[in-house]
Amino acid sequence: MNKNKLKDLKGEIYTKQLNESEIDLNPFAQFIKWMDDVINANIQHANAMVLSTVNSKGIPSSRTVLLKGLDKKGFIFFTNYLSEKAKDLKENPNASLLFFWKEFERQVRINGKVKKITKKESQKYFKTRPTESKLGAWASKQSETIPNREYLSDKYLKAKELFKNKDIPMPSYWGGYVLLPSTFEFWQGREMRLHDRIKYEKKKKDWKFVRLSP
Repeated sequence: MNKNKLKDLKGEIYTKQLNESEIDLNPFAQFIKWMDDVINANIQHANAMVLSTVNSKGIPSSRTVLLKGLDKKGFIFFTNYLSEKAKDLKENPNASLLFFWKEFERQVRINGKVKKITKKESQKYFKTRPTESKLGAWASKQSETIPNREYLSDKYLKAKELFKNKDIPMPSYWGGYVLLPSTFEFWQGREMRLHDRIKYEKKKKDWKFVRLSP
């Protein structure tokens, strides 16, 4: 890697702005506006988000997951309940989400507490998954150490044979979570690194926002 080239990399040419007079008073509504912009632009992986957790030892961990649901309470994603992220969330339910859409020079950070959704809600979503994804949930014990790729492929084929011509049930160790936000921060890239940052925080039942220095 050329270190000189790395330090000389330039940012985007910023063309958009985020003004208090134009944003929604509700951060969920503001998020939906931005998500709609990305979806309507046919940007790949529009729902990709970085989920950051911290375990009981205070060690942070981040990974990209997919947003699969959004309601007035929070942001829903699905995973293996035996995974590293699930273990972290059991020890410490505080987590953060990060959405970054470089095509719009935007990012959104969301902090809050995470809890499991109901088994019924998880089953409803699981039924909509492609067959390959359902089988993958049975084949992979996420974060488990495995000897090689062939071991995983063999488990997939065994699951495929087991559920041949059958409805594939949801594994007991698989399901969804919802992050219940306490803060949102909307970031809009601007020229001269003087970016727009608007932060929302829950005050009792209402959301209040302030502008932050970049």
